[in-house]
Amino acid sequence: MERADGGRVVLCVLCGLPAAGKSTLARALRRQLPLRQGWDCALLAYDDLIPEEAWGRGEPPEGEPPLDSAWKRRRRELLRHLERLLRALRSHPAPPGPAAAPPSWGRFLSCCAEQGLLPGRGGGPGTRPLCLVLDDNFYYRSMRHEVFQLARKYSLGFCQLFLECPLELCLQRNRLRGSPVPEGTICRMAQRVEVPEPEKNPWEQNSLVLSSSACAPEEQCDSGLMEAFHVQIINLLGAALENPVKQNEENTDQKEADRAICAASTVHQADQTCRRIISQTMKEAKDKNVLPSEMKSLAEELNKLKAEFLEDLRQGSHVGNESGQQNPTVDPAASVLSSFQREATNVVNKYILK
Repeated sequence: MERADGGRVVLCVLCGLPAAGKSTLARALRRQLPLRQGWDCALLAYDDLIPEEAWGRGEPPEGEPPLDSAWKRRRRELLRHLERLLRALRSHPAPPGPAAAPPSWGRFLSCCAEQGLLPGRGGGPGTRPLCLVLDDNFYYRSMRHEVFQLARKYSLGFCQLFLECPLELCLQRNRLRGSPVPEGTICRMAQRVEVPEPEKNPWEQNSLVLSSSACAPEEQCDSGLMEAFHVQIINLLGAALENPVKQNEENTDQKEADRAICAASTVHQADQTCRRIISQTMKEAKDKNVLPSEMKSLAEELNKLKAEFLEDLRQGSHVGNESGQQNPTVDPAASVLSSFQREATNVVNKYILK
């Protein structure tokens, strides 16, 4: 897609754990792309655009990062706002607001206006390329694919910058923040984060994994990452700009992505069922007068078992016949859950029958 003034657009998704260095890199891109490459660059930081109460800064319920309905609704709203902006950049009027504009629309407009993105309001970039940087964790591949779908719909460039950072370093940096993310949230994200795999997913071909572990404290990632990876980042953005996603080139990729999203949904449903099994198993153990100190060990053992079974389900390696081949007549999720139920019973029996 070209803007009404002729400039081309790239959607750049920053992803990784909290405190990996995404926001500092995003700010560095916004400053340095105009200076070094002559591009326009605007930053859409989800932390700024989604109200804090939707993130649930307190410790969330056991199991998931803050994926409650309010948080997911805000993310969907932002995608709709982004699409309105893209349509406006293409046709040049100021983006029309929704009929009943949510509060997030006002925040989004203010963010765009401050960066000179709104056509007809004294803004609107010139004919230079425009890089829209989306700064969020984007730890599930399905989250990033939603942005890719927008790029495909409007024939935009698309790329991913994944900030790789050891969990312990992220936790250390997070503790130094004024408003730290709950550590349990970061740990659970680390268990679920999906690194781009361009060799498996053609739609992720314009992806770059950067290590920010050498930059501590977090603020140093700004200059450190840009200096260390400047050529790679610029080459990635350039490739995305010169090769926008074509609407008619993604049929196979779309099917693969849809299968991946379906698989993620299956794992999520299996995860919820395993949690219910664990809850029931813990209740039975308590009713059998298992000691409190052993209840803690039992919970840890069951949660470790759950993680192993869900990983088997993700990899498709749990269900097979004696030759090791997958059996297409067996529902993998049902088989995993049945096996998990048996194993959970065996585990709790060790404690009850002591």
